[in-house]
Amino acid sequence: MSVGLIDSRPLAGIALASAGYACFALQDALVKWLVATYEVPQILFMRSVVIVLVSGVLIRFYRHPSILKSPYRGTVVLRAALMLIAWLLYYNAARYLGLAELTTLYFSAPIITVFLSILVLKEAVGAGRWIACVVGFAGVVIAANPSHSPNLIPAVMCLVAGFCWAWSTILIRLVSRSESTLTQMFATSLLFGLACALSFPWIWRTPDAEGWALMLALGLIATIGQYLLYEGFRYAPASALAPVEYTGLIWAFIYGYAIWAEIPALNVFIGAIFIVTASLVLVYWERRSDLIAKKRLMS
Repeated sequence: MSVGLIDSRPLAGIALASAGYACFALQDALVKWLVATYEVPQILFMRSVVIVLVSGVLIRFYRHPSILKSPYRGTVVLRAALMLIAWLLYYNAARYLGLAELTTLYFSAPIITVFLSILVLKEAVGAGRWIACVVGFAGVVIAANPSHSPNLIPAVMCLVAGFCWAWSTILIRLVSRSESTLTQMFATSLLFGLACALSFPWIWRTPDAEGWALMLALGLIATIGQYLLYEGFRYAPASALAPVEYTGLIWAFIYGYAIWAEIPALNVFIGAIFIVTASLVLVYWERRSDLIAKKRLMS
């Protein structure tokens, strides 16, 4: 079990993050199902409870140090607040925006992550990562194919959500320098749950059997997704993983077909080709960079 150490294996980080984003796409599908009946804070609370229970048990078993002793405890609180704002804005904006508009606006986040990785983490972002990021975003725009301007307020909500998510991914990399993945998951979700619980007097609706099952599944999938993503940021720089987030769009189309029998249009497949190409460019660039670095060490 990883504990607060930064490794330098970008390809491993890319693989872990890709699997994590696949879980997040399924998470979004489940939330889309649930949000028709339940309010977003209640859904996020149930999700957080599962993550807290699972990560708490594992933290105790592996005897990880308390987050209260961390030099980054303030950063953890900030990151939790940013993620909470992002989820609340994103899932509430989904009530008013079509999938095309929502996806296009939200996937500004990886571009923002690349910029923030330079400004905050002082990461060197090479041409390969910039190319992958730009090509991936072009693929998202083609696949989403927004046909008209979105409503202003929901559009702003979605853009702010993307910015908050970008900041939170930067902070994952920062906090991972000293804190374990499980500790971060526990602290973030605990703060999530407490914040969402404050709204219960106004929004709580007791779930039926199907609701309980979906919320439990949501929590388990979110737990797995968070762990994989956090581990990915431990192995690879934030700017390297930013374009990988675009693969979540492909998974969203797969889940959409599997759950709702949605058949993507031609532009979706063209966009998917761009996204896959961006990922391949990223993998090639990281492998090439690794080989160059090893040659320099050997010479």
